[in-house]
Amino acid sequence: MFNIQKTQFDSGDGKIIEIETGKLARQAHGSCVVKVGKTMILASVVSNYDAKEGVDFLPLSVDYQEKFAAVGRIPGSFHRREAKLSDYEVLISRLVDRCLRPLFPEDYHADTQVMLTLISSDENILPDTYVGLAASTALMLSDIPFNGPISEVRIGRIDGQWILNPTKEELDKSDVDLLVGGTANDLNMVEGEMQEISEEEFLSALQFGHDAIKRQCAEQMAFLEQMGGRKPVREYNHEDNDEELRQRVISETSAAIRTVAESGVSKKQRSEQFKAIIAEYVKQFEGQENESRLVRLAKKYFHEAEYNQMRAMILESGKRLDGRSTTQVRPIYTEVNYLPAAHGSAVFTRGETQALTTVTLGGKLDEQLLDAPMLHGKSRLLLHYNFPGFSTGEVRPNRGPGRREIGHGNLALRGLKAMLPADVAYVIRIVSDILESNGSSSMATVCAGSMALMDSGIQLGKPVGGIAMGLITDETGKYSVLTDILGDEDHLGDMDFKVVGTKDGITACQMDIKINGLKWDMVSQALKQAKDGRLHILGEMEKTISEASTDLKPHTPRIELIIIDKEFIGAVIGPGGKIIQELQARTGTTISIEEKEGKGYVEILSNDADGMNAAKAAIQGIVAIPEVGATYKGKVKTITDFGAFVEFMPGKDGLLHISEISWERINSMEGIFTEGQELEVQLVEVDQKTGKFRLSMRSLTPKPEGYVERESRPRPSNNGGDRGDRRGGFNKGNKPRY
Repeated sequence: MFNIQKTQFDSGDGKIIEIETGKLARQAHGSCVVKVGKTMILASVVSNYDAKEGVDFLPLSVDYQEKFAAVGRIPGSFHRREAKLSDYEVLISRLVDRCLRPLFPEDYHADTQVMLTLISSDENILPDTYVGLAASTALMLSDIPFNGPISEVRIGRIDGQWILNPTKEELDKSDVDLLVGGTANDLNMVEGEMQEISEEEFLSALQFGHDAIKRQCAEQMAFLEQMGGRKPVREYNHEDNDEELRQRVISETSAAIRTVAESGVSKKQRSEQFKAIIAEYVKQFEGQENESRLVRLAKKYFHEAEYNQMRAMILESGKRLDGRSTTQVRPIYTEVNYLPAAHGSAVFTRGETQALTTVTLGGKLDEQLLDAPMLHGKSRLLLHYNFPGFSTGEVRPNRGPGRREIGHGNLALRGLKAMLPADVAYVIRIVSDILESNGSSSMATVCAGSMALMDSGIQLGKPVGGIAMGLITDETGKYSVLTDILGDEDHLGDMDFKVVGTKDGITACQMDIKINGLKWDMVSQALKQAKDGRLHILGEMEKTISEASTDLKPHTPRIELIIIDKEFIGAVIGPGGKIIQELQARTGTTISIEEKEGKGYVEILSNDADGMNAAKAAIQGIVAIPEVGATYKGKVKTITDFGAFVEFMPGKDGLLHISEISWERINSMEGIFTEGQELEVQLVEVDQKTGKFRLSMRSLTPKPEGYVERESRPRPSNNGGDRGDRRGGFNKGNKPRY
């Protein structure tokens, strides 16, 4: 029934990786299960045999999903089932996509889907380390054209030593978290975060990771040989070409394209001029029988001519589309406190790319709940990146964040969080709205986010900046590294290498390579230029804001933390939350309580000083231990025939007996007090059996001269009034007795 094939090998870090095929998902075009410890990843790939009409690109979708059953949990959603991919799953899907996509043939345009499913999990093994290996193996087992194999590995560093595929526990101790993907010959994907490492250390990490990738690619090839070799690749013909027309279009439009490319005009003008060239050119096909085909092919070949001319211009003259040199950063404009109502804000404009970024500070109730199999808990730092259509002059419906927005936001967050102080009391939400885009908007988000954080009063360790690097190569081996790339240079170039950091080191990076043949000297030069560009950008930012504001904005809510004994948590909350709800309503504050480490952590959030002080006093009163002999300012709660019950501390009532109101005898409580009246009382006794409190007013005034205390027969106790009715008087003459 099954034709099961297996292999296993040491990945180089002591962990045994097992690959199995032939048992699960046999109707997929390729499938396998990768197992490490108790972690199991099912990879399946399917690709249509024909491309859709008019499609001239690869419609590749990579979906990574974690099953809750893999960790023995039921989803916390309303429907109690796996729903759309979480942001974390999208990020892992993107990592694999970016590594696989460059290795499909350029003329292969069939819909292709790679599905990666976590079906079992070892809580200490990170599955995203092995999904690239699983995806590549499934593709290599299929007949889908794919120029693999590839693999991905994670690099950590503990005490200065590089660690391959660190466990969850090891990663907590590491100052580097770097995912590296590629083939046996090249790297084509890098992403990660780190604690201000140098460019030389970063390059060393890449080389360490590539050595492990080579081993895993070799193991995949050995597995195929064990199975009798790779299947024959399917035949396909997904492109309609006309070589004669191609040569004509390139020959007849290249000069005009070069003229526009060298003009140094704006992105909008350049785009309009390119459109005018091709629009004029295709007029010659009007009225011909196959007009639509000729126009479509002409536009395709025109794009190829653009690609060739831009690259040739840069390699030959070192001049770029906007007139800059290869190492020059675009003009920069910065501003902080642009939005007076925000807790922090900044505008960062670099050339034709602009980010408006805000920082909002919140309390514990604003924490983001994370409900994913491998990512469960709460997040106190959020960064949301938005890319509306108008930023590129396009009409595009707003359908929420896509994979690109999620990926760019995550990169910016990783770059900034290394500089956040560990003791930040606030939940921080950073929102970056891209208002103009012509390349490197994620790096604009980093710069604007850093400035907005400092404007808000968050004591960022150091300013953080980011820059995107590009690469242009030719078949002779000649290359040029570009600093601060434009959108066209990203689209038509061979590399997009984003580097985030401070003046002292790198804190995050993301690299995508579109070619084979990447050399280490190219990466080294890109890192050097990135450092120079980053330092220049940080210098421009510091002209506007060089250090964090010393105080929060007046309208920013303040947070006070009170740590109380565990047994008082219930008293602060009250029955059904009554006390804490009344306290929030009365003081206009937001109060949250969390139990940890055997203590109660009470967080008070308010932008009103009086409300904050009132809430603090109330909570401190609730958790305070009443002290016999101490004087309290109380409030009359209830009046009875034998006295009044007075709330002398929040949630604590005591009996002020009629005999303890005054040294003079009082026969009736009528008219003595009103409910809500404030009194000064002294706690004179705490009943050891019942815990009830006895209060006195007369003990706070001097005893009249000649006054004699006398006990009468005891009267029944009333909720703390268990002493007899004491009566006293003067012992001289005919003065009245009390």
